[in-house]
This record gives sequence, C-alpha cells and structure tokens, in this order.
Amino acid sequence: MPEQYVATDKRTGLEVSVTGDFPPHHDDRIRIARTSTLFTRLMSTILGNPSEAERRDQFIAIETQLELAEALIRGDMQEVQTLLQSTLERMGLGPEELDEAARRILQEFGDGQIEKGVDGPSLDLGNAPLEMPQVSEDILGDVNDEAKDEAKDEAKDEGDEGDDEGDK
Repeated sequence: MPEQYVATDKRTGLEVSVTGDFPPHHDDRIRIARTSTLFTRLMSTILGNPSEAERRDQFIAIETQLELAEALIRGDMQEVQTLLQSTLERMGLGPEELDEAARRILQEFGDGQIEKGVDGPSLDLGNAPLEMPQVSEDILGDVNDEAKDEAKDEAKDEGDEGDDEGDK
C-alpha cells in the first residue's frame, strides 16, 4: 500500500507530498523526509522571488542540477557530460574557454596533455587513474550524526505540529 510523506515550508505554507512504496529501513525514511523537506524549502524560496525573470532562471538552474544528480546516480556519464556542457555554455563558457581553462589548470597542477579528438577536446592524463579524494571516517561519522540529529528534530517537530511534516 502506498505511503505518503508531506513536507510543509513553515515560512510560506507551501506543501509538497511524496507518495509511494518506501523502503522500511529507518535511515531510508530519514533521507526521504530530509530530501522532501529540502525540496519543499527550495521550491518555496524560488517561488518567493518577486522577479519573474530571476525565478525562471532559478527554476532552470535547479532543474539542471536535479537532472545532473539523477544522471550521476544512474551512472550515465554521457548524460552528465551533456548536462555539464550545456550548463557551462549557458554561463558563456564555450569549448574555446573550457580548452583555455584546461590548459591553465594543467600548467598549474599537472602534466597532462590536451588532445583534439573526434568528440572535441579531451584531457589526457596518461595512465594515471582518476581518484576521488578520500574523506576520513571521523568526518563521515560527524555528518551522519548531524543528519540523525536533524531527523530527530524534524520528528520532534512532526509530533508538535501534527501533520505539517511526516508520514500520513
């Protein structure tokens, strides 16, 4: 049976509900609640902008970022590349500007080479694998503790305010 999470922005009263079959694990439910609350606050903030032009630009920006996040989660690196390129082009950074930025980065930090390929410029870092920076487990533990504290605060607020935020 589908469940529903309803998040309400306390500043504006904007309400967003998410309905579906949610995983039973408590941490998943915390993440669903937190993500729904953040999305609701984001929408409320954008809708509160009095400038129509800025509001449209903000919606386009957040749509692109959400599409990018979804493509990253799916592991669709072609889509990620396409979205990044279109975002940079909207910012006025075309292939020439990106090529120049890559040259500067390589001059400053590395010894890779820029090659012009069939698909456009590509960065050749030799055989060196790309590595993500490592984060210490202490920091991750602190972040997880913060998220749990926030979820407890939200759960407390849910109990204090009835159906403003929480499972229905």
